[in-house]
Amino acid sequence: QVQLVESGGGLVQPGGSLRLSCTASPTVNMWIMGWYRQAPGKQRELVANVTLSGQTNYAEFVKGRFTISRDGPKNTVLLLQMNNLKPEDTARYYCHALRLGEDYWGQGTQVTVSS
Repeated sequence: QVQLVESGGGLVQPGGSLRLSCTASPTVNMWIMGWYRQAPGKQRELVANVTLSGQTNYAEFVKGRFTISRDGPKNTVLLLQMNNLKPEDTARYYCHALRLGEDYWGQGTQVTVSS
């Protein structure tokens, strides 16, 4: 059973930056890790993901502003650097991992962009 724990959310002003972190345990290989987000009244949507080999995929609405990366033992620490945040980025951000055909989710961390 894989557990994912997110951290790094918070309140930031428009134009500001935050860095989200997700730590997986145990430290086993996971094919894909990524970030999704869900705003109130909206469906959960993909923000970005990265494969074990380092191939990245970004949603159009974050290209040029967010950077996803993996670190740590067996690349089980997932990072999301978020720059130039906008009010429409306000949502709960969830860490996701895919391993051996199974999907795993964290509890999420709230990101609020407001002046």
